[in-house]
Amino acid sequence: MTTKKVVHVSGKRKKAIARATLMQGKGQIRINSKLLQLYSPKLARMRIMEPLLMAGNDVMNKIKIDVDIKGGGWNGQAEAARLAIARGLVQFTGNKQLEKDFLSYDRHLLVADVRRRETRKPNTHQKARSKVQKSYR
Repeated sequence: MTTKKVVHVSGKRKKAIARATLMQGKGQIRINSKLLQLYSPKLARMRIMEPLLMAGNDVMNKIKIDVDIKGGGWNGQAEAARLAIARGLVQFTGNKQLEKDFLSYDRHLLVADVRRRETRKPNTHQKARSKVQKSYR
């Protein structure tokens, strides 16, 4: 009986949450059941591909990745997917050199950006720090 190695990881950015599942396969990457080559906008596709290109073809051709993203905008979703894929690749391969390469290239490949939207305060209009203007005339 052969057991397949399966890794589940998640990544967050702003309101976007990405859950990635990595398993042995033939290099197929799907984002919300859509092939990565068909994912748009192009800038988001390129950001998601960064950890895959850094890992190399030998790793990429042996893995099947399914990413499910919810919430946030397109840029936050791309960053969350990128984080989840990079974490998953490190965990799946167990390669410490790959982890060092990711951290030296961009720390946000493995470490989440914890900044969130500031909540709105009382007596403000639309933004968190805008105040209601007074007129004395």
